Amino acid sequence: MSTQALIQVMALNRYYGKYHAVNDFNLTLHKGEVLGLLGPNGAGKSTTMQMLTGNISPSSGDIVINGIDLLEEPLMAKRNIGYLPEQPPIYRDMTPLEFLNYCAALHDIPQNIKAKSLENTIQRCGLGDVQNKLIANLSKGYQQRVGIAQAILHQPELVILDEPTVGLDPIQITQIRELIRELGKDHSVILSTHILPEVQAVCDRVQIINQGKTVFADSFEQLAEQSASSLIVSFSDGGDKDDLAKVEGIEKVESIGANQYRLYFKQQPDPSRIFKLAVEQGWVLSELKTDSQTLEQIFMSLIHSDTLIVDDTDANTETDANTIKYIKKGGDGYNKGVDDE
Repeated sequence: MSTQALIQVMALNRYYGKYHAVNDFNLTLHKGEVLGLLGPNGAGKSTTMQMLTGNISPSSGDIVINGIDLLEEPLMAKRNIGYLPEQPPIYRDMTPLEFLNYCAALHDIPQNIKAKSLENTIQRCGLGDVQNKLIANLSKGYQQRVGIAQAILHQPELVILDEPTVGLDPIQITQIRELIRELGKDHSVILSTHILPEVQAVCDRVQIINQGKTVFADSFEQLAEQSASSLIVSFSDGGDKDDLAKVEGIEKVESIGANQYRLYFKQQPDPSRIFKLAVEQGWVLSELKTDSQTLEQIFMSLIHSDTLIVDDTDANTETDANTIKYIKKGGDGYNKGVDDE
């Protein structure tokens, strides 16, 4: 993986009226890296993807792709992007070969390399056996492959995939994940999903967002370390919640049974301090164990909130037309949204 940043996103915000769909979002992706953008439905993933690809504008913030400002030079920046939205942009009355020929023309792929580009893309996406069949007659898994093919046909530096396995059966999901892993060898990839195992299967790093805000951004190793941030301690005699809370390094104490507590630590747990306190107080310690959580449990604890989550896609369609104005910027196909508020 290169140390050069391929995409830098700084302080990105998006409002739909008063609804803050994306809140101060930051992201750095290096060449050769596969990033999983993870979050529950309605977290703001699709809105973020649409801003990163120039389909909608941020209310504020900056997006720089391969050194090019997406807001200032959208056409040049977009040449570095391949995008598969949640609904694949495919023409069902075409064959995959016809459709990819059409996409090659859109991308201005030179005639002298177009045939080779089509051949490589069809082979890479496993479309050889179906390239002359109508897309409408293909399974959803193959239609997703066609969608991915149009995203990588022009050999972009960055490939952005929004929920690429939604609605697929287990076999198709496995095949698409294998394809994404293969893409990661030659492209930088952002994979947006709400499925944790999907990110674990293909990504180098994870960024979790909830209600438009980043709640975690690091490697899976760092995420897994959070599973060792608490201890379960039980006493057959003695034990006091307030005294335990005074132990250095303990952030919170939770009673979970008779003389049984869950201890949350600011950093890695230090059981020796619990033993020392038990000896000093004359408590009889009957159990002391790591409270190991699965990655799914950690994910749920990070995104758990009692606040109602509004689906950002609904906000996009239901917002009053008078609330957001779309201004065409220089005839280049980039829409800039401006809040009335």
